[in-house]
Amino acid sequence: MKTNEYFAKVPLLYLIDTWKLCTKPYHGNLKGCPNWAKKEGCPPNCNLIQNTIDLSKDVWIIYNSFNIGKFAARMKDKHPNWTEKQMYCCRYWQPTARKQLREKIVTFKHVFPDLKIVTNPEAQGVDITATMAEIGIILDWPPRKTSYQVVLAGIKK
Repeated sequence: MKTNEYFAKVPLLYLIDTWKLCTKPYHGNLKGCPNWAKKEGCPPNCNLIQNTIDLSKDVWIIYNSFNIGKFAARMKDKHPNWTEKQMYCCRYWQPTARKQLREKIVTFKHVFPDLKIVTNPEAQGVDITATMAEIGIILDWPPRKTSYQVVLAGIKK
């Protein structure tokens, strides 16, 4: 599917049981995500996507691609003693990437002012990896070349 520079109509939205993923242990967090049941917008304190936007109408995906590989290389030059984990640490690159995404959302809203923006689609049960593949973008995990920040837009339910 052909996409705009930063948004596309999603032909198929893949749904998953995100709540199970959020409680799965991972490196440094044996009880799963530390935001579980604490942060607003995170499970179980959020609606599922089908209760947020009308899935029988057009759904759009808005995304930002951030060259994390280039960023990590700059960090390595700037901090030669850093580990790979430090070079790719989201604490350093995510603020810039999120700002870029916010700018794209503002531009999108000029074209589609009545659509609701869903800033936490994974928390609401959307499989972002499978959904991005539907528009021809294959995500790599962990990202080492390009990282994507993704939101959805649709008619409010």
